[in-house]
Amino acid sequence: MNSTVWWEGAEKTRVLIAPGCGGNEPGELLTLCHPKSENGTCYLFNNGMLQEIQWFKQSYGSWFLGDYISQDGSLYMATPVDPVFILLPIFDKARMKKGEDPGKFRQLDEILYVEGYSGYQHLLALAEKCMEIVCQTQEVGSMKFYRLDNSKVLAWLSFKVCCLKKTLPELDKNYAAQDEQQTLVDAVSIVGEYLKTEPWLKLLYDHLGLEFVDPTMKETNVESLLTVDENNMASSNSFQEKANKKPGKPTKQAKLETGSKNIRDMFSRACKKKC
Repeated sequence: MNSTVWWEGAEKTRVLIAPGCGGNEPGELLTLCHPKSENGTCYLFNNGMLQEIQWFKQSYGSWFLGDYISQDGSLYMATPVDPVFILLPIFDKARMKKGEDPGKFRQLDEILYVEGYSGYQHLLALAEKCMEIVCQTQEVGSMKFYRLDNSKVLAWLSFKVCCLKKTLPELDKNYAAQDEQQTLVDAVSIVGEYLKTEPWLKLLYDHLGLEFVDPTMKETNVESLLTVDENNMASSNSFQEKANKKPGKPTKQAKLETGSKNIRDMFSRACKKKC
């Protein structure tokens, strides 16, 4: 059940809607690396659930939430995110894979030590619970070691895509009207919002038998087309201006008269006629 919580920040009170918070405790706010952009991103960790925080702001008005009013219209909403997405990049780096070498087994406390991001240390129990689905494990005495496994990752990602593909037609009539192949491509694209292009997104396309199109190349192509259009437009305007000019005759410039005698004479003559 959704709950509304708020807490006093450094500058202003922040309002947060978070699934399963319960009570007035906002849980722990952790700064972790976003799995795709690698930028520091704020997450809420509460009752063993990791939730990504998103910020919305109305251009006017305010939010009325229970007995509390956020006067500036700011709203922070937390939505659950599968922690495997968030932990996948650091588990990938931790195995120190080179070429065809499968990499090293590491303990969780080693893997979750990320310089500059102490928030990962709070996810030790969560990682132990969820990361076996994409890792090989080895136990030596009381110690347990983890190593990310590509085949397990691809199986997990394929399952995510399959579930999303089934859900999309139920959410929107446009998805229900399109063919199954396009829905599959859309599902991969949505999952890809939490995946680095190399290696996971590209491997997922190959695994599902889809033609890979680098989304960053699309943006570059659009920017290039816009630049070409702008240059063509500028050249066309320049050519048109030259064509409009008659050769051999300099362009005459209009003269501006600051104190026009003609206007004064006109009013003088009008006054004399009235008199």
